[in-house]
Amino acid sequence: MKPAPLISAFRTSLSEAWASGAGLLLPLGFFAGTATMVPFTLGAEADLLSRVGPGVLWLALALSSMVTLERVFQADLQDGALDLWLQDTGSISMVAAIKTLPHWLVSGFPLVLLTPVIGYMLGVSPDRMIPAMAGYAMGGLVFFLWGGVAAALSASVARAGLLIALIALPLYVPALIFGVQMVDAGFNSPSFYLLSASTLFALGVAPAAMGAALRLAAE
Repeated sequence: MKPAPLISAFRTSLSEAWASGAGLLLPLGFFAGTATMVPFTLGAEADLLSRVGPGVLWLALALSSMVTLERVFQADLQDGALDLWLQDTGSISMVAAIKTLPHWLVSGFPLVLLTPVIGYMLGVSPDRMIPAMAGYAMGGLVFFLWGGVAAALSASVARAGLLIALIALPLYVPALIFGVQMVDAGFNSPSFYLLSASTLFALGVAPAAMGAALRLAAE
């Protein structure tokens, strides 16, 4: 496949991710708001917050990743860009993966950079912060890839936010479990290898699933 369609898809998706100026602020606010409200419900016990902190951050990351997924493929289906990609001799799966990447860069990766601040508020120890950030980077990519599959399956549905959540959340569970365990166990642990395997599996399977879903949506 020629690089020009891929570059065009990346640029278009990047501008869509920043649409209305909320590409970064909306998921960032959702992530920070969800994580910082937890101490109000659990109390101020430092030991309790330290234990539940990593899980809360992972849950907030999973939920905030779905905030912008609704508009990943819908505009392409409506303006005919999807039909042009399907007519190309290249792979629609590659285009789908390229379109999902900017949403992770704009809406997902900044959440990794916010992790030390929120983690400190929740009592996550400094020695667990680096594994947490590495895990969130991999887990966030997994969430956006599987979320892209859900967005592709619901591309022809108006206001598909709830449908995307119903499809994507079960796919998030393995990375969520392994990621929380990795924060406590560190890099030299089975949890890290399982999370890495989940990331590689998503990288290998999710683009093909997105491509198949987009073909169905275009019919």
